[in-house]
Amino acid sequence: MEKDTGLRREIGVWGLSANIVNIIVGAGIFVLPAIVAEIMGTSGIFVYLFCGFLIALVMLCFAEAGSKVTRSGGAYAYVETAFGPYTGFLAAVFMVLGSAFSDAAVANALVELIGLAFPVFTNQIIRVLLLFLIFGGLAYLNVIGVKQGIGLVKINTVAKLTPLVLLIFFSWKDVSFANLYIENAPSFKNFGAASLILFFAFQGGDAGLTVGGEIKNPQKTVPKAIFIGITFVLVLYILIQTVSQGVLGAQLPDFKEAPLASVANVVFGPIGYTLLLITAGVSMFGMLSGEILNMPRVVFGLASDRIIPLDKLAAIHPRFKTPYLAILLYAGIGFTLAAVGGFRQLAVIASASMLLVYFGVALSVIKLRKMDNADSGNFKIPFGYTVPILSAGIILFFLSNLTGYEKIGILVFIVVLTLIYFLVKAVSKGKK
Repeated sequence: MEKDTGLRREIGVWGLSANIVNIIVGAGIFVLPAIVAEIMGTSGIFVYLFCGFLIALVMLCFAEAGSKVTRSGGAYAYVETAFGPYTGFLAAVFMVLGSAFSDAAVANALVELIGLAFPVFTNQIIRVLLLFLIFGGLAYLNVIGVKQGIGLVKINTVAKLTPLVLLIFFSWKDVSFANLYIENAPSFKNFGAASLILFFAFQGGDAGLTVGGEIKNPQKTVPKAIFIGITFVLVLYILIQTVSQGVLGAQLPDFKEAPLASVANVVFGPIGYTLLLITAGVSMFGMLSGEILNMPRVVFGLASDRIIPLDKLAAIHPRFKTPYLAILLYAGIGFTLAAVGGFRQLAVIASASMLLVYFGVALSVIKLRKMDNADSGNFKIPFGYTVPILSAGIILFFLSNLTGYEKIGILVFIVVLTLIYFLVKAVSKGKK
């Protein structure tokens, strides 16, 4: 709970806002407009508003928990501090697996995108080989040195956002407002299903708050930056969905591999189609390179702190000085998941895994307040317990939209993790 970290507080409102936007706007928005339109028709905007509202509440919970628990670890550190090692272990595993499922979903979307330009990659065997090259290549780069890995991550935020903003701006001349008319209200079931999968495009913003020790006046900067960042993302996403629906109309669900590129094809012609394909591909590959750089370090930290019972994952390569076993394991899990699943299925599971972590963080805010010594220097969400309780309630609604098979799978997985945790704990006590 150390306060003086020695870090310089130089990040202001706009810097933190940009950090949040850069992390959230990733690969999902290049694919999801078609899936949302398939489920919700022209009323997809309501799902975006709902997801934006939830992620804003969740990030406020992260901001408060992070102001009280200043050690490394993010979500699992907050949950562990509030509820103990067992719940911290569950949060850690779901956090890593949620990222792995997310990477697998994005890798599938990337391969489908490449398949549009080069149909040979639609062959199942060649598809798996390409997935192996993607995960294997990124793992190799990160094993031989962090410098090589981080070089791939330096994808300029402006370069990613500029084509999207230009597409929105120039698409209005081709928008047919008849395509935007909402004829029927969506069913509650469809609303829940669309919310669960769309949340995939909103998650990850909490990583933007990990620079907490370097934020100027965090009590004021954090809530302002969250409001600005989430509002920008929400407006951007709604405009993207609106122009996609307005330009393509009822045909939008037919372009699941690259809906935005299809819009660009109408607005700009083949050049625009190619540009958006490249932008989507770069964004997806950049997201993967960042994940395979960062998440193995989380696995390494979990093993080093003995949060997970696999000490070998804390091994460092004798020559390259990188957590090579953690990198290889994480990339291997991502490849396996990508090879056996498709984007939509993997995106839902990734969302569910991260929602479980966010649920733990929301509850940890309540518990940490009771443990806190009323330190006025900590950031505190206004309106009492309203935000964490509302966050937890909405997350439960999202999770209720999982299929029965998915719910049973998660419960079985939690039981297995519980058995592993207490078995390892018993063996450790026996050795003593």
